[in-house]
Amino acid sequence: MRNLDKSKWGLALLLAVSIAQQSKAQLSLTGQVRTRTEVRDGLGNLSPLGATAAAFTSQRTRLIFGYKWDRLTFGASLQDVRVWGQDAATISNADGAKLSTHEAWAELVLANSADTTIGFKAIQNLSLKIGRQELVYDDVRLLGNLDWLQQARRFDAAVLMAQHLGWALDLGVGFNQNTDGFGVVGTNYVAGNVPASALSNRNVTLGIPAGFLPTAGKGGAPMLASPLGTNGQNQNFKSFQMVYLARKFGQTKAAALFFKDDFSKYRIDSIGNAAQGVVYGRRYDQTGVNSRKTYGLMLTGQLGNASSKLGKVQWQAFGYAQSGKDRDGATIKGAYYYGANFMIQRGNFSFGPGYEVLSGNDGFTQTAGQTSKFDPLYGTPHKHWGYMDYFYVGTGSPAGGLSNGFLKFKQAGKRLITTFDIHYFGLAAATPNKLADAPTGAKIDSKLGIEYDLVLNYGLNKFTNVELGYSVMSGTNSLEYAKAGTMDKTKKIGQWAYLMINIRPDFFYTASKK
Repeated sequence: MRNLDKSKWGLALLLAVSIAQQSKAQLSLTGQVRTRTEVRDGLGNLSPLGATAAAFTSQRTRLIFGYKWDRLTFGASLQDVRVWGQDAATISNADGAKLSTHEAWAELVLANSADTTIGFKAIQNLSLKIGRQELVYDDVRLLGNLDWLQQARRFDAAVLMAQHLGWALDLGVGFNQNTDGFGVVGTNYVAGNVPASALSNRNVTLGIPAGFLPTAGKGGAPMLASPLGTNGQNQNFKSFQMVYLARKFGQTKAAALFFKDDFSKYRIDSIGNAAQGVVYGRRYDQTGVNSRKTYGLMLTGQLGNASSKLGKVQWQAFGYAQSGKDRDGATIKGAYYYGANFMIQRGNFSFGPGYEVLSGNDGFTQTAGQTSKFDPLYGTPHKHWGYMDYFYVGTGSPAGGLSNGFLKFKQAGKRLITTFDIHYFGLAAATPNKLADAPTGAKIDSKLGIEYDLVLNYGLNKFTNVELGYSVMSGTNSLEYAKAGTMDKTKKIGQWAYLMINIRPDFFYTASKK
């Protein structure tokens, strides 16, 4: 099933749309999402002594369409079958161009007070959304679809959603495994997009065995000098549990989030030999998980309106904390994330400041086996910490955390929208200078740099937008040190420009007749 040519999905949709143009009444297009959760301990063969049960959820997704004419009946059914967690929540450019199923889900309505055919009336609206789906909450700081990245992000999950008397409650769960093969025991997990090979310290290419995640250095050190967050990881979580509760009071919305993600435990190991060289890495064959808990509250509100003398003011304030253990087993102590911002809009023009802090490790007082670094989970860093993606993405982030003061401007015309953002980035915690020529006890300056982001977005027609962007990072030696562990080895001015054409047609759209 995994070798199914997924290009057939595109051909099927193209064919369906083409037929629909001729006769919508004679076209049928249906789908199916079927999930099956299993615990296996002896299916097909007796399990070995001492083996633990295997558990996973598999999913079948079908696209079924047909066409009927007085001289022709046509039908086709295309299918995708996978195990939840078989791919990581997001992939990197190193994985190459991939045709995949981004979303495949079904939402089952369990209660609806407006539907007289449903007898259950205790809750106004209750539904279950199950399958491969995006998790998009609030302003995507902690949970988002990472839509800027071409690969985007999705989760294999089940979410129970309830709405009652203005309250909204979502309960979500996910459990990842990378195979449902016979003979598999236990639930030890490493994501399915681990590289197939890696270079040893003697530059010999060695194959990577199952359950082994290669790293750059002895002891399992990450490939970058600065630690990665989960937004840039290639090791997906094993499972998650989520509670999201929201309520709107007038023009103010309060949203509380609790998110627990569990990571498989590992041991430091290596593969290879003296002749071929060694690849160091992490072997995921240990029982148990490292569980991290993230919780907090976000408030958003609005005052006035855009046509009034004082204008419309949109404001936001939030605070989150983390505890438990991170994915590497370090105890999380005193990790936090807080911030506030507002935007003033008068007519088509908006502007406003903001400030936020993500805690980091104090390099002078940090205890071994502990971390105070807040990890912003699975959000959309591109939206919040500069369009050049220096922080909390696959490029690494400072161990000393981040402070971000910003000022944003926006001019919205009929077709052209212009935005200009300025970010002042700094370290949130003291970071020692450990270069050989630095005096004992020296620390680097907290200023990381200033970033300028200009974006022009033009609506060409109903389905097409053209976006032009230009960004500049005016960095410091502290930024170089925090990202690469060096000083005076890089350019201090970074630049980036892009042109993006975004075409999103509605194939069944019919223009209104004048």
